[in-house]
Amino acid sequence: MHTEGHRSEHIGWLRAAVLGANDGLISTSSLVIGVASAQSSRAAILIAGVAGLASGALSMAAGEYVSVSSQADTEEADIARERGELATEPEAERAELAGIYVKRGLTPELAGQVADQLMAGDALAAHARDELGINEITRARPIQAALASAASFAVGAALPVILAALLPGAFLQWGIVGSTLVLLLVLGSVAARVGGASRGRGALRVAFWGVVAMGVTALIGRLFGAVM
Repeated sequence: MHTEGHRSEHIGWLRAAVLGANDGLISTSSLVIGVASAQSSRAAILIAGVAGLASGALSMAAGEYVSVSSQADTEEADIARERGELATEPEAERAELAGIYVKRGLTPELAGQVADQLMAGDALAAHARDELGINEITRARPIQAALASAASFAVGAALPVILAALLPGAFLQWGIVGSTLVLLLVLGSVAARVGGASRGRGALRVAFWGVVAMGVTALIGRLFGAVM
């Protein structure tokens, strides 16, 4: 048997996981660096980091669940509409399906035969796939997206929290910056590799925004630390 693996099969959880890990690493590292730049105590830095990890993971889970649930609701509404139209106007739906295949290059005769056979089998699946663009690979899965996003955010956010607890104060900020940049480069490269894109470009674009975020929060921390 000839089997093929396609990258699009992973798109549901991969997008949420990459977004979560990237967000967890950048936001928590930036938060810790910002608080540390204000000359705060280690206890305050750790509290900020742990709070950022917990709140960020829950926020990512909630955001992904709500967002993907909206997509799932839209898909279900479209499928329900197709189900009703198939029950009340089967000939019109058959003609619509045949028209889709004609636009894709089949002759009208062959398109009609294909439409007839598909309508005789699982008509709803055929219309969902070819008319609406909905299939099992790309279907919205809210719980999967929420869990992947929350777990990956927590994993990404764990590094700066652990470093904040272990590194000496004099090396805290630069240690977090360096470690975060290395992991961002790795994360961007891996995500690009799985998605079939350029590894170098994927790594650099993630690292760039990490540098911007950490730089801005460090500046804010220094300004507020000086004022206070």
